Amino acid sequence: MSGVQSVERAFAVLQCLSAGPAGVSDLAARTDLPKSTVARLLATLVEVGAVEQPEPGGDYRLGQLVLDLAAGAVPSDNLLGIARQHLVELAEALDEAAGLSVLTDDGGVLYLDQADGPNPVQVRDWTGERLPFHCVSSGLVMVAHRPRSEWPSYLARPHQAFTSATTTDPDKLEHRLRQIRERGIAWTIGELADDIASVAAPVLDRRGEMVGSVHVHGPTYRFPGERDTTDIEDLVAEAAHRIGRRLRY
Repeated sequence: MSGVQSVERAFAVLQCLSAGPAGVSDLAARTDLPKSTVARLLATLVEVGAVEQPEPGGDYRLGQLVLDLAAGAVPSDNLLGIARQHLVELAEALDEAAGLSVLTDDGGVLYLDQADGPNPVQVRDWTGERLPFHCVSSGLVMVAHRPRSEWPSYLARPHQAFTSATTTDPDKLEHRLRQIRERGIAWTIGELADDIASVAAPVLDRRGEMVGSVHVHGPTYRFPGERDTTDIEDLVAEAAHRIGRRLRY
């Protein structure tokens, strides 16, 4: 196998993993490569940190190296590095997982980082995975804070119904984006999965342009629970603002 061919095949594997975790057999089928070739490529990618396998024998997902490269592509300073401590503090304050995400060129949401709260029961870690914008609070708040001239391109995409609560109608989505842009906060309750609730605020760079979002999510049986949603929103918005303030200076 030539060096160029190896690089091309490695990028094919990485592109497949950008859609979410997968195993050797699935990746081999999607890349039209032999399982042995995919296994060798994954071993090399794991070694350099571009791919990771959280559990022995489990699925592979994008690794920290790729996430760092993605963060470095965000206009302004290292968003990922700046945000980390604020995510940790937010997770501790709300006792739920706090995350950072960015929009992708295809209109999806890429999760760059997650800090778990002290509660022993946490939702899954979405780091390195992509999801459609319309079913998660982070995606909705980021699209809402893009220029309105770009909204039609996002609304024209097909929108899968993950649960009975998922908003899929383009007109209803547009109305929702207008409300979110006005409030500066987005909530989703059981729209990606029946048992997950999430709230997000946009991170704005030195020019006031949206470069990412901060979100907090937890099981619907306890989040938001009996807590004042305004207090939760204020904490999430403040964390996003502090990150943005660091980016501006």
